[in-house]
Amino acid sequence: MPTVECVPNFSEGRRQEVVDAIADCARRTPGVRLLGAERDPDHNRCVITFAGEPDAVVAAALSCAGKARELIDLREHRGEHPRMGAADVIPFVPIEGIDMAGCVELARRCARRIGDELEIPVYLYGEAATREERRNLSNVREGEFEGLREKIGVDPARDPDFGPRRIHPTAGATAVGARFFLIAYNVNLQSKDLKLAKRIAKAIREKDGGMPGVRALGLELKDKGCVQVSMNLVDYRQTSPAQAYARIAELAAAEGVEIRESEIIGLVPQEALELCARQTMEMKKLRGPDNASQVWLNQFAMETLKLQEFAPQEQIIELKLSDFSPEPPARFAYLKEVGRFLDDLASAAPTPGGGAAAAVLGATGCALGEMVANLTVGKKKYAEVQEQVKADLKALEELRPRVLQLFIEDAQAFDAFGQAGAMPKDTDIQKAERKLAMQAALKGATESPEKTARLCLEALKHVAAIAKVGNRHAISDCGVGALSLFAGINAAVLNMRINLPGIEDGDFKARFGKLADTYESEARTLLESTLSVVRAAIGS
Repeated sequence: MPTVECVPNFSEGRRQEVVDAIADCARRTPGVRLLGAERDPDHNRCVITFAGEPDAVVAAALSCAGKARELIDLREHRGEHPRMGAADVIPFVPIEGIDMAGCVELARRCARRIGDELEIPVYLYGEAATREERRNLSNVREGEFEGLREKIGVDPARDPDFGPRRIHPTAGATAVGARFFLIAYNVNLQSKDLKLAKRIAKAIREKDGGMPGVRALGLELKDKGCVQVSMNLVDYRQTSPAQAYARIAELAAAEGVEIRESEIIGLVPQEALELCARQTMEMKKLRGPDNASQVWLNQFAMETLKLQEFAPQEQIIELKLSDFSPEPPARFAYLKEVGRFLDDLASAAPTPGGGAAAAVLGATGCALGEMVANLTVGKKKYAEVQEQVKADLKALEELRPRVLQLFIEDAQAFDAFGQAGAMPKDTDIQKAERKLAMQAALKGATESPEKTARLCLEALKHVAAIAKVGNRHAISDCGVGALSLFAGINAAVLNMRINLPGIEDGDFKARFGKLADTYESEARTLLESTLSVVRAAIGS
């Protein structure tokens, strides 16, 4: 499945309720996972990160931009970071199954919608730029909100790509683009000298002849009592955080200043951290352990870069997305409920267990048989077998809910055994009563899967009959249905057999043991004959 990351920056970093409201727009969008929401009071800026299916990510970006327009007034905004819009920058980043060209198309689609629906002027930048001079974001944002307000609609060079040729009075303008994975990386100096931070920023940024792919600013952090070199590393393959850190350390040391700490804002690829670790070892002429693990490399990078408050599980994008499961399409919304059942089945709770799973397998086999029958009924090609298929279909339609109901009956039977085992046993009478209850519960726990096996075997006969005459284009589904029913039968038989040794009633044990043998044997014969028909039909 194609996965896209979006990392919009909004001009609000002091009001937590506003940041939360914007982040909630992404969180509530089906098909999107919210990955992070970081705010910086000094910058008065927040970064909301989310990822998901391409169309869903565009919808989330639009929703977030609309909420920012509603809650942020740039006329009242003050912060250290340059800005021109409430939704200042919206970049799309390819993660998996989509290339840069695909992200450019998404960026332009999003930009058009922001311009048309929110009436905000939009400038395309980065890989999505339509003008070479706009590839660089700093060129697009030149003059910030106040400067752009005076030039838009007057200077053709400042005409937006989409939206009105006038600034939005409170939301300003927005830059939308596509880019490689950008790392927001800041280095704090053990100094209050803002001029020093600005000199270092100028020395390392690409446009002033510094390091490739580095955009840097010197900022004052009043709440921390220090200055910061704030960077966007637009391609860590050209300049990594480790290389930027080393260069800043060198320039600061030349003026008698040390690095206090550094920080990564938002997410970072695993590859980038590994690269930092290896580059640092090379620069310091160190040797790590042979076949160093990711955990070791991550820890080494965190320590040597003096990374503060870095949480690998939350900030390494591969770890953050490792369990990402996007919202299913509306037609398959019930998959959430299937997932809840599987979570319950996987838990340490004794029920539901194998008996309940047997019922689900059996009901699934019935449904697949019904599917093939429905694809056969009404087709001229199968006119001669209509009545037979209709009869098998009717039988399966009646069997499926009965089999599925045994899910509950099996769980209740097991629970009854647990309740019997919990009965007091302090006196002889109590022991006798407990023994009787446990024997009755064991029989109940055997009778329930016996019903499952018997009904599934009956259903398997109907699926086998449909396989012989049903729609050839769906014959493989009959095979899968037969396999599901066979699995349900054998699962139920296993649940019968596990209870039999504990039952003292010899006649009961013999009768149900014989039934178990019969179900296994008949199911095997029916399965083999059905699969033989299926394989012959599909030519394998």
